[in-house]
Amino acid sequence: MILGASGLFDEMILGDVREEAAGRIAAACKCKTDVKCIDVNDRESLKSAMKDADVVLNCTGPFYEYGPKVLRAAIDAKVNYVDVCDDLDATMEQLKMDDDARKAGVTALIGMGSSPGLANVIAKYCAENLLDRTDAIDILHVHGGEASEGAAVIKHRIHSMMMDIPMFLDGKMVTVRLFDESGKALETEVEFPEIGTYHVHAYPHPETITLPKYIKGVKRVTNLGTVAPPKYINLIKDVVRLGMTSKEPIDVQGQKVVPLEFAVAFILSQREKLLKEAGMTQAMGCLKIDVKGKKGGEDVTYSFSFTSKGAGMGEGTGIPAAIGTILMAQGKVHGKGVLPPEACLDPMDVLKLAQEILKRMGAKGIPLIVEITDKKGKRRVKLEEVIPELA
Repeated sequence: MILGASGLFDEMILGDVREEAAGRIAAACKCKTDVKCIDVNDRESLKSAMKDADVVLNCTGPFYEYGPKVLRAAIDAKVNYVDVCDDLDATMEQLKMDDDARKAGVTALIGMGSSPGLANVIAKYCAENLLDRTDAIDILHVHGGEASEGAAVIKHRIHSMMMDIPMFLDGKMVTVRLFDESGKALETEVEFPEIGTYHVHAYPHPETITLPKYIKGVKRVTNLGTVAPPKYINLIKDVVRLGMTSKEPIDVQGQKVVPLEFAVAFILSQREKLLKEAGMTQAMGCLKIDVKGKKGGEDVTYSFSFTSKGAGMGEGTGIPAAIGTILMAQGKVHGKGVLPPEACLDPMDVLKLAQEILKRMGAKGIPLIVEITDKKGKRRVKLEEVIPELA
């Protein structure tokens, strides 16, 4: 919807294996929009659909399965690319395509969602404009209560819980495991403004491997989060602990059953009940970015929180993705190759466009809560005090 209303695009093509669902979205767009049935596993089909485009926006999940495939097709088609990939292993595979993208003259902006995405942009702004020295960046998040969740979302969470998770600690890249002591050592309680306090755990998001490369001198970068309500995320954890995640079919009373598919179906079957028990009647979420360092010789922490009620993961991911795509069309994504947001975007370009889009949608502006902790204590300040360009 945002892309169609931008006035930048003469035509959009929505590609999906579900033509009917894509058609409903296309009917609401404010520019010429065609629908094509595309299987992202078919590279030639993808390349054919992309060949005349100026930019490709990839929102096909789970990204650990489809992210590298779609990016490879875009590079082969020599078309600029944006995605919302938040899978660590997929990001690592995509970054390996950097040379190929450069040779093809392609700019690929990866991870342009909420986290990664806005988190990277805010961290960059803070490091470049608010602090004399940046020591630590902790990205914290909670969301839950969305009207629906698909199997890809659950598979993404399960996948994230089973892998080595990179964290940048004490100036070095290390790996932790969610259920080992290394992962438990990072777990903590976080107060999310206007949402509540939640127990967060290690998440394998790409910021921990990209931000240390582009934020000079930083010694710590972590990503910690959870899903609400707690009983729901704990159910998913229990499924992983029990080892019910194999993709190899097993015999159950004469029927072949894939444990992972059963586990995902069971988790989704329990979701509505657990939301009701927790009293969650609407979507909510908060992305919090804590950036710590020195300013004027004093210790200071800037906390930026994007808090929403009545809107969840879809909006928090979709709006930044649209912003990245618009900036790509405007020539404001800088450089060639495969690049995370902090490597190729001017934070003010992102924030000003976000403010413009949100006001057009009826909001007062960016729903960004800013808190400063220094020798005076902890206090909430107006957004314009730390980002005067948005006044």
